[in-house]
Amino acid sequence: MDFNSEFKHPPVTTGDWFLTILVANIPIIGLIMLVVWAIDKQGNPNKANWAKAKLIWYAVAIGLGLIFIILMGIGAVTGLFDDLNLYDF
Repeated sequence: MDFNSEFKHPPVTTGDWFLTILVANIPIIGLIMLVVWAIDKQGNPNKANWAKAKLIWYAVAIGLGLIFIILMGIGAVTGLFDDLNLYDF
């Protein structure tokens, strides 16, 4: 019995994963390729699911980064107003 004949899509090989991760780590091209792999209907669903998960992690990281920047900005602005001594007559 042939292992690959049991599945509609054969398992992704180690070499293919190596190249996939290598391309995904290239700054702008990697992001574009992740989107392409995530929406690809003809490709391997394992790679598509991996790309979707990686894009979700990117979105979470960007969201947390924005929250951190906003909180730091609020802290900086309130710190500036504390130094003005507006209520000290």
